[in-house]
Amino acid sequence: MSVKPFFCVVALLYGILVSGVQDRAWADDYRTLENASPQEVVDAMATKAARGIANTTTGWLELPKQIYLTFKEDGVAKGITIGPLKGIGMTLVRTVSGVAEAATFFVAYPGFYDPIFDPAFVWQKE
Repeated sequence: MSVKPFFCVVALLYGILVSGVQDRAWADDYRTLENASPQEVVDAMATKAARGIANTTTGWLELPKQIYLTFKEDGVAKGITIGPLKGIGMTLVRTVSGVAEAATFFVAYPGFYDPIFDPAFVWQKE
């Protein structure tokens, strides 16, 4: 047996082994209904429902948060003028998305029960 066919066989086997490991690693990182256990599905549903309820009830906290962040990043003038506008907008977005997540907690959308936008909760850092 010459070296070239032997090298090709070894390279082929190595490629098959490595691709199998990568596919398995990718499958672990990316959850779907097909590759998740029933417990993972129920946990993800409960998390989505809790996130929806939390965002519905605490969405109003976006108003002071956005005022503070705008004041801190852009100064007093923008904090007083632009901050409340950003706060009102983000309050509406977070509250509406919370209602949507609470109402559709049983649907695996977007992704595998992922949050509609980041950060998932108002108290998390952006």
